[in-house]
This record gives sequence, structure tokens and C-alpha cells, in this order.
Amino acid sequence: MLKKTIRIITKVGDGGMTTLADGSRVSKSSRRIEAIGNVDELNSLLGLLLSENLSGEMEAELRTIQNDLFHIGAELAGSPQNVITELQVQRLESQAEKYDANLLPLQGFILPGGIRTGAFFLYVRSVCRRAERSVFALSEAEPLSEAIGKYMNRLSDMLFIYARFVNREAGQADQIWQKNKNDAN
Repeated sequence: MLKKTIRIITKVGDGGMTTLADGSRVSKSSRRIEAIGNVDELNSLLGLLLSENLSGEMEAELRTIQNDLFHIGAELAGSPQNVITELQVQRLESQAEKYDANLLPLQGFILPGGIRTGAFFLYVRSVCRRAERSVFALSEAEPLSEAIGKYMNRLSDMLFIYARFVNREAGQADQIWQKNKNDAN
């Protein structure tokens, strides 16, 4: 059985336009393409995180999240499938609660850092927040599934919790942001 080969170099986008899933053409600088690109960047960074020494369970969870992000990208590109639903949002919430149950309560804002993997999770979380902002900016101009915005919000929380968890597992305490004494309470 032969599979269709996808051509990488098409030259179709040389003029600054790209084609969406429904065949329509949009500017590569549009809000939609910005959101798709930010979700794609987030997914790529998750791929880098998977090269770190993670538990089998965390690795499996991240691979599921990567697939979810591909579904989000497809939906943002105009695919009629609404694969991301409240079920995926609830799955992230359950995972977050499981990891968070093993952590000390937050004592304030924490500084990014810890072990390499923990610092990397915090960096990926900040990229997730950017992707989330671009999804919400797009939703202000065009209708999107509410589940996508919720998913992106829960994912950034989940990445923060992953960071705290891997740091704690490595014996690294949260580094709490120290306000200046002159700062208002």
C-alpha cells in the first residue's frame, strides 16, 4: 500500500500567504497563523523536554499533550474536527492535581530555575502563556472553541507544576521571589 508523499518545498508561500485546512488563503502575518505558529513552537519545545531524563509516566503525558497540540493546530488551521473538548481539559486538571498533591503549598512567586529540567519546564510554560495569549487574541476576532483556550490555560498551569515537581524530586526547593523592603505590601 503506497502512502501519499507530502511535499515540503511547494513555493506556494513565497508571496507571504499560506493555505488553511479549508483551502482558503491567509497572510502569514495574520492572528490565525501567529496562533498556529506559537502552538507549533510550544510543541517543539515539548519535544526538546522529552529528551530530558523524565519518568515514563511524565513522558507519556507529554506525548499525549503533543498530540493534543497538533489537534489544536489543526483546529486553528480550520479543520472541522473539534477534538479538544472538556475531556482533555479535565485530564490536564486531574494530572495537575496528582502532581500538585506531592508539593508543598506555594509561599509566593517562584523564580525560574532549579535543575535543568525544572528550569526548562518553566521556560516552556512561558512559551505556553504566549501561545495562550495569541489563541485568545484570535478568539476576539474569530469564533474558536472555548475548550482550546481552557486547555492552553490548564497546560501552562500543568507545566508550572511539572517544574516544581521535578525540582522537588531532585532536592531543589522553590526559590521564592524576594520583594525589596521598599516595595508596598
